[in-house]
Amino acid sequence: MRITADRSCLVIVDVQERLAPVMGNPRKVIDGASRLVDAASRLEVPTLISEQYPKGLGPTMIDVREVMPDETVYVSKVSFSCLGEPVFVDKFEALNRRQVVVAGIELHVCVMQTALDLKAKGYDVFVVVDACGSRFPEDEEIAKLRLTATGIHLVTIEMVIFEWLERSGTPAFKTITKTLIR
Repeated sequence: MRITADRSCLVIVDVQERLAPVMGNPRKVIDGASRLVDAASRLEVPTLISEQYPKGLGPTMIDVREVMPDETVYVSKVSFSCLGEPVFVDKFEALNRRQVVVAGIELHVCVMQTALDLKAKGYDVFVVVDACGSRFPEDEEIAKLRLTATGIHLVTIEMVIFEWLERSGTPAFKTITKTLIR
């Protein structure tokens, strides 16, 4: 199954000012989340942003906030899974999208728990591994194994963007490939 712009949404999990810098590879997560949000915005893919206890961990990283469209929904949470927050669930269900592209921090905690809960509710879940991070490499590796074993699709930023684009030669293709593709 391919990811399509008209059937999917993007969920960015906890890429925050006091959390992102302590990841094993913080730039990978911050830059990856920014690229995904930028592409989603240009292709009209709705985006939800979660922030784990923002009073203590700060807001979403400025790199990500700068490319957010005005209508982006931010949801504060204390539950590790985004689906543990009723406000998030309400906003998410209102999107009426069956495919969910997930990226963020930490892969083995909040990202994984969110992905597992989405899968359990029957959604098609795609975790963007090059836009996710954990503090320790072994946690990332084990999380990827577990996600795969449960039927959650592991993808890369470019896989997502090119599947959203579907074809070359369009204005969106020209703009996005010039600015967001390595």
